[in-house]
Amino acid sequence: MFDISWTEFLLIGIVALIVIGPKELPAVMRTVGQWTRKIRNMATDFQRQFEREMREAEFADLKKEVDDVERNIKGYDPLKGVRSDVEAIGKDLESSLQQKTAEAPPAAAAPPASAEAAAEAPPEPVPPTAELASPEPVREKQIVAAAAAAIGPVTPAAVEEAQPGDSTRPTA
Repeated sequence: MFDISWTEFLLIGIVALIVIGPKELPAVMRTVGQWTRKIRNMATDFQRQFEREMREAEFADLKKEVDDVERNIKGYDPLKGVRSDVEAIGKDLESSLQQKTAEAPPAAAAPPASAEAAAEAPPEPVPPTAELASPEPVREKQIVAAAAAAIGPVTPAAVEEAQPGDSTRPTA
């Protein structure tokens, strides 16, 4: 703390011995030691109190951060983005199905004359149904019809032959 060497302490001790005298020197040294101890204790108490206040301030900041994180977690919805993406895909799929069904020409009423003509003739498109656009739950047959309309031409007979839960696609 102070930069005092042993020679300076020796000089101070000799001056104190001459000025105070040998009889009073032990009592003065004890008093100086007591005052020094009191000053050190006060400095230590001040330092401890300062450190305690700093810890309390840090705890207050930490508590505020934890409260902010808690508030953010309560408002966090991990599926929000996925849900909006799925809804957007569903709307796109629905609009493309409606466009495909609107663009399809009306089907001819007469069936092909022979099997060879049936193989060469393009298959009839699946007629649009009002049930696909309704918000009611979609049945498996309707799903097969919608998938067939989106993928490519499928004959209506093949769609009706498909069993619900069939994993294989019937060929025309």
